[in-house]
Amino acid sequence: MKGSKCFFWGLVLLLGLNVSAQRKKKNKVETVPPLEIASKPKLVVGVIVDQMRYDYLTRFWDHYGDDGFKRLIREGFTCKNHHYNYAPTSTGPGHASVYTGATPGTHGIIGNNWYDSAHDKEVYCAGDETYKSVGTDSKAGQMSPHRMLSSTITDQLRLHTQKRGKVIAVALKDRGAVLPGGHMANAAYWFEGNAVGKWISSSYYMAELPKWVKEFNASDAITKYKKPWETLKDISTYTESGPDKSPYETPFKDETAPVFPHATPNMLSKEKDFEILKYTAYGNSITMDFALEALENESLGKDAITDFLAVSFSSTDYIGHKFGVNSKEIQDTYLRLDQDLARLLTTLDEKVGIGAYTLFLTADHGAIHVPNYLKDQKVPAGYFNNKKSKERLEEFLKYHYGTTDIVKNISNNQVFLDHKVVANLDIDVRKAQETIAHEIIDYPGIDKVYTGYQMWQHEYTKGVPYVLQMGYHPKRSGDVLFVLRPGFASYWPTGSTHGSPMIYDTHVPLLFFGNGIRKGSTVDRTEIPDIAPTVASLLGIAFPNGTTGEPIPAVLEQD
Repeated sequence: MKGSKCFFWGLVLLLGLNVSAQRKKKNKVETVPPLEIASKPKLVVGVIVDQMRYDYLTRFWDHYGDDGFKRLIREGFTCKNHHYNYAPTSTGPGHASVYTGATPGTHGIIGNNWYDSAHDKEVYCAGDETYKSVGTDSKAGQMSPHRMLSSTITDQLRLHTQKRGKVIAVALKDRGAVLPGGHMANAAYWFEGNAVGKWISSSYYMAELPKWVKEFNASDAITKYKKPWETLKDISTYTESGPDKSPYETPFKDETAPVFPHATPNMLSKEKDFEILKYTAYGNSITMDFALEALENESLGKDAITDFLAVSFSSTDYIGHKFGVNSKEIQDTYLRLDQDLARLLTTLDEKVGIGAYTLFLTADHGAIHVPNYLKDQKVPAGYFNNKKSKERLEEFLKYHYGTTDIVKNISNNQVFLDHKVVANLDIDVRKAQETIAHEIIDYPGIDKVYTGYQMWQHEYTKGVPYVLQMGYHPKRSGDVLFVLRPGFASYWPTGSTHGSPMIYDTHVPLLFFGNGIRKGSTVDRTEIPDIAPTVASLLGIAFPNGTTGEPIPAVLEQD
C-alpha cells in the first residue's frame, strides 16, 4: 500500500513538473519578439549639401559644435572614401543619381542643361512648360521630373506604402527639390528670389500652395534675413581659410572688395533683390526654417508608415562659385550650416523621436580650388578658353570638310555632330568622331578625348573612361567627349566650379545616422549610386528601377 501511494504521489509530482515546464516554455515563446526583416523608421531625411567637398568635414572640424556634423559622425556611420563614379559632376545629375541609385547613363539627367539633338534645342533638367507655376506669376514654377527616366527611392517608398507614405522635397534650387522628390512626390518646393522672395511650386504637384506655405511667405520669415552678413565667430580664428581680401573672389554688386561684413544696399533692402540671399549663409537657414515648417505642417513622421523629407542646401554652391573653396565665406557658411543641422536633429528628436528616424547626408558634387590661386601656389592649373578653342575647331572643320555645319553644338565638354550633314557628306560617323577627337586633343588645357563610338563599344572598369562612360547616355550625350587637365577649369578667373571627373569634384561626404544604422566608419570605396539601394535595403522596399549601385553592408545594423 505504501509503495502504491509513493508511486501515485511521485506520478502527480512528475506531471506537475511537466505542466509547469510546458507553461514556462509556452510563456518563453510568447515573449520572443517578432521577426523583423526591415527597419521601420517613421521618417527618412535625405540631406544634400550642394558643392560640399569631403575635406570640409575635416578642415573645419575644430570649429564645429557637438550637435551638428560631429553628432552625425559620432553616433552614425561615415563613408570616408565616397565618390561620384561619373561625369559631369553637377547639380542636376548629382541629385538624380543620389535618389535613383543610378548614373546619367541610366537616369538620363546628363547635365543641368544639355543640347537635345532630337529637337535641336537646349533643355533644362527640370523644366516643363506643360505645367503652370504655383505661388508666382513668373515661369519659375514650370517644372517637373519628366526628363528623369528612372524611378527614385522616394517613388519606391510611395509605391510600397500604397501612397500612404508622404514625400516632401525642399531646396532653394528647383532641380534640388524636383529630382529628389521623384515622380510621385506629394510636394516639392523651391525658392524664387529676384523681387519675389517666396517659396513656390508647380501644378505638377498641386493647384495652389497649402495654407501653411502661404502664411510662411506672408510672414517675416524671409525678410528677417535681409541683413548684413557677418562672421559667426571672430574672423581672426578662421585660420583654416585664406585672407578675407582676396583676388580670387567675386565681390557683391556695390562692394569695393569681397570682404566681411557684406552689407550692400540690396542685402539690407526688405522689399527687393531676394536673389542675393542665395549667395549668403542665410540661404541655408531659410531652407532649414521652411523644411522644419514642412515637417510640422505636413505631419511627417507622425505614424508608423514611413515618410520622407528631402532637403537640399543650395547656398553652399552659390557661395563656392562666388568666393571659392579657400574663402572665409565658405568657412563661415559651413559653421552656420553646422548650427542649422544641429537645429534639424534637435527638432527631429522632439517631433519624431530619438531613434525613430533615419538620416543620410551627402553632396551633389565637390569643387576645384580657384585655378588662379593654385597657379600662384606653383601648382599646375589654368583655364580652358572655350571661345578660342571653338574658333580653332571651326577653322579645322572648314579646312577638312569645307563646312562648319558638321558640328551642331558644343556644350558640357561634348561635341555634338549634325548626323544629317555627316550623312550628306557621305562621311562615316565613327571616322568623323575620331578625326575631331584627334584634332582637339592638342588644344591647350585638354587632357583626354574619347569618342561616342568608344563609349558604345567598350566596357571600361576604371579610370577616367569609366567615369565618362557612367555619365554617357546613348540617346542624349555627344559624339566626342573631352576632359580638361587636372587643376584646369572652364570658368571665370574668380570663384570655384565643378563638373570634371577629377577627384576634387568626385570626393564627397556620406554620413548615415539614426534608426537601423550601425555606428562606425569605412575607408572602403563607396559610390553615389550605392545610397538609394542602401536606404531601400534598410526599409525593405524595392530598389529604384534603374539601380546600378549596391547596398553598403557596413552601414546597416544586422542581426
